[in-house]
Amino acid sequence: MLIVDTGVLLAAADRNDPDHDACARLLESHNGELVTTPLVVAETGYLIARQLGANAEARFFRLVAAGEISMEVLSGDDLDRIADLVETYTDLPLGGTDASVVAVAERHRETTLATLDRRHFSVVRPAHTDGFELLP
Repeated sequence: MLIVDTGVLLAAADRNDPDHDACARLLESHNGELVTTPLVVAETGYLIARQLGANAEARFFRLVAAGEISMEVLSGDDLDRIADLVETYTDLPLGGTDASVVAVAERHRETTLATLDRRHFSVVRPAHTDGFELLP
């Protein structure tokens, strides 16, 4: 399982993004399940539409619908943890979308994230490990 954040999905979709090749290779080469949260899906869809248009946004949602990227359902406990993380990291600010990635990683005890957001994810201290390994 690889938990994927917005930036990687957006860069993989946008051939003009400087991180496109690295992100596309990461997603294509990963042998396990690609997992994200509904908040990441919503944010990614919005950003793809803004940068690449409605057809690209539709392609992204079709990938999620086809199961190419699994969308993890957020539980009540996850939402409580998201709120805790948002309150704890107000100085970043972390925000709910990034906090949802942390909450799902904690629940699955995953230590590796696919993200371009080193600013946030290198600072956050998850409950199950000292820190995340950040790819690419």
